[in-house]
Amino acid sequence: MTTLFARSVPAAYMLLTLTAFFWAGNAIAGKLAVGHISPFLLTTIRWSMATLILLPFAVGYLRRDWHLIRANLLFLAALGAIGFTTFNNLLYLALNYTTAINVAIEQASMPLIVFALNFLLFGIRATTLQITGFALTLIGVALTVSNGDLSRLFSLQLNIGDIFMLIAVVVYGAYSVALSRKPRIHWLSFITVLAIVALIASLPFTYWEYSTGRINYPDLQGWQVAVYTAIAPSILAQLFWIRGLDIIGSNRGGVFINIVPIFASLMAITILGEAFRLYHGIAILLVFSGVWLSQRQSAKPTEAPVKPVD
Repeated sequence: MTTLFARSVPAAYMLLTLTAFFWAGNAIAGKLAVGHISPFLLTTIRWSMATLILLPFAVGYLRRDWHLIRANLLFLAALGAIGFTTFNNLLYLALNYTTAINVAIEQASMPLIVFALNFLLFGIRATTLQITGFALTLIGVALTVSNGDLSRLFSLQLNIGDIFMLIAVVVYGAYSVALSRKPRIHWLSFITVLAIVALIASLPFTYWEYSTGRINYPDLQGWQVAVYTAIAPSILAQLFWIRGLDIIGSNRGGVFINIVPIFASLMAITILGEAFRLYHGIAILLVFSGVWLSQRQSAKPTEAPVKPVD
């Protein structure tokens, strides 16, 4: 575990790869939740569990870091509401209308948002290889969204679930860029505050499900999904993602999201029995190539990693 959290590039790669694995599992869990727990209620239960798990370990750090938490409370609240609540609500909603494979591959478009926002907000330029890698990724995403028929992109015959997922990608891309400006507090303080905010922010959505008769209370499978999402994607993946981006920066680290489709496709085929089409294989090859290209170092690095928290 000490090696895993060492401040080194290999450690960052391992952390970000594990993050991709857990997020792929989140897409599968979200699909398994359909008909067993409603999407907004799942988000609320997920962050309720995560908060209860984190709080006993985080109390001391929260007290130590309270002056910085209070000074940055609005910023932290925005991160939790956007990155934890809004993204997951859109993800689980999307999975009610489209496949887990589609959702996973569409997440590969996130680097575009990271590159664009890093440049617009902080003047951080993407390297030529990063842009080339992203271009390959974008073609793969286009193939997925159009079900292998690119002409559908021009006729706007897209699945509403795919549209929800692309909006979710924009939301999480913005969250990932903002992470580089987080206050220097312990990671347990950081994640716990965001989990509490995510729980609070999820309540109006769940109330809407209840008041409109759309709420679906969890059965056994629904609870199993909730437990998985509370532990792996909510706590472990968020910790690994934050630490990985700390080490190598969001432009380089953000592209690891493109590994999610590979893990998710294998899980979707073996667990969900989803059909794997030729265009899925081509799309995965393109996004995997994009990851590889984006990690090639240029002569002059364009992004310095942020300072770590202790």
